Amino acid sequence: MTDFSSICKLCLLSVAFFVQACSSSSCPVMECWLVQEKVGRGGGLTGATTQEKSLLHVRTDAQSHTDSHHVPSDISPSRVYVITDPAATLCHHSLNPPRGSIQKPQCEINPFLPQPSSLRWVTSLTESALSPIYLQADWFSASFQGLDEQLGVSAITRAPTGTKDHDVVLSVTSKTMSASSRLGEPVTLDCGFWADPSSPLTATGFAVEWRYQTRGDGRLVLAYDGKTDRLAETREEGATLDFEGLHTRGNASLILQEAKVRHSGTYICTVYLPYLLAQVAMELEIVEPPSLSLYPSPLPLAVPGQTISVQCEASGFAPLSLELSWEFKGADGKSRSLGTGSMSGHRQAWDGTFSQSSRLELDTSRLDLGRGGEVTCVAVHPGGTRRASVSLNIIGFSSPSIEDSMAMVGVALVLYGLIKFVSWTLTGSGSDKTDGQDKKQK
Repeated sequence: MTDFSSICKLCLLSVAFFVQACSSSSCPVMECWLVQEKVGRGGGLTGATTQEKSLLHVRTDAQSHTDSHHVPSDISPSRVYVITDPAATLCHHSLNPPRGSIQKPQCEINPFLPQPSSLRWVTSLTESALSPIYLQADWFSASFQGLDEQLGVSAITRAPTGTKDHDVVLSVTSKTMSASSRLGEPVTLDCGFWADPSSPLTATGFAVEWRYQTRGDGRLVLAYDGKTDRLAETREEGATLDFEGLHTRGNASLILQEAKVRHSGTYICTVYLPYLLAQVAMELEIVEPPSLSLYPSPLPLAVPGQTISVQCEASGFAPLSLELSWEFKGADGKSRSLGTGSMSGHRQAWDGTFSQSSRLELDTSRLDLGRGGEVTCVAVHPGGTRRASVSLNIIGFSSPSIEDSMAMVGVALVLYGLIKFVSWTLTGSGSDKTDGQDKKQK
């Protein structure tokens, strides 16, 4: 029994070692830019920034062995760091492309200085006004962007002074770096965070803030004080958080109950711990394809040499980018372009959507439209391509077809028959009257 027990223990240890080795091997070794400011030249001025290449070895367990990866010749050995991430956020596959891949994830690290925040929804985290000894260390702020914008990560790491072994204390992630939505639909902008439970900074609580920016203008969307469980600010109607998921799973995603045009822009999710903050930015675009209307519809009958005007109205679309053009499909089934017509300027409605129109002059004497066909307005928009068609009929065309000729012959025969019938009827009734008068005279 003792031998059997020993064998079982060895098997379990082997499996655990194998799992740990697999998990460690799935974490990346990333080249990263270390960006820091030069020392100022006096007078309170800050010098220019410097960029140095660095190498990051990521692991999930501080006890696991890091791969002795070959250090590239353009990276100084003093810029090789080991980062321990127990949440394995930095081990996402988008941050670890296959070896030899041309595409690389984006990475930048900066020295970080922990300090208290003066924001009302964050000040409760540092009410004691005492900086713990824990802050006396080397701190980095690192930002990562995975391949094809699959993932965005912002992490705050800590290393004992003078060492290269960093531990992730706070990480904020998003899987919606670039999102789009139709008008009126609910939108969820992903944001999650993880805080090291062994850090003394996590015991005090956290705060979450969402901000919106576009074209140099910004506003606060929502702010939440997790320590007091209080929604400190809500500036955007219909914006909320999943508060249960926020406290249990670190789900800080922003929920917009109804997408509107003004929601297009950059959103920044910021998570605060005492003296620390990390944030990720993401783009949201509201895309609504246009609705097309043709005027007049149906088109009036046309004769050779006549000019007919038709207008295409595109309305209710966003964003502004739109291309309008015209096509004509003849009776032979062949299509050809009629150009863009005369374009109007765009107009903006109360809900932020746009409208624009194109006017087309159909000159039947110059465009070789035959006996008519189908006129189509084509709208190309980021939300999709839309088409609207109307029939064009031209009568009295100078070169009648065989069918038209046969129809005219048939009509002529019918008219000839009617004339003969009427003539015979009148002739017969006239003869009867003459015979009656002759009999009376006799």
